[in-house]
Amino acid sequence: MSKELDNFYLQKDEPLRGCLLALRDLILKQNESISPEWKYGMPFFYYKKKMFCYLWVNKKTGQPYIGLVDGKKLDHPELILEKRARMKIMPFNAAEDLPVVRIREILNEAIKIAELKLHKP
Repeated sequence: MSKELDNFYLQKDEPLRGCLLALRDLILKQNESISPEWKYGMPFFYYKKKMFCYLWVNKKTGQPYIGLVDGKKLDHPELILEKRARMKIMPFNAAEDLPVVRIREILNEAIKIAELKLHKP
């Protein structure tokens, strides 16, 4: 991993750091075709060399979230579109346990959408 990527996590205070690291591990363990990158000044994750999702912290609330690149194609009550055209986010409270099962379900759905895009003629 790049120095910028490592520093993104290391510069955060707890419990935010632990939450972001746990989210990173969940995303990377979801599928062997997911790889971490440093893009647009944030931790991005690629699925088979295509942008898949990213981690960020809401500037107003200070809480972390996963941003899903093709989130608009996902229909899940915990995903928020806000003013984005394509991406939806899944916000978390860094001081609470992560909803691991729901995160995995949503990531699986996002992988299915990514696979469909990869195989379109």
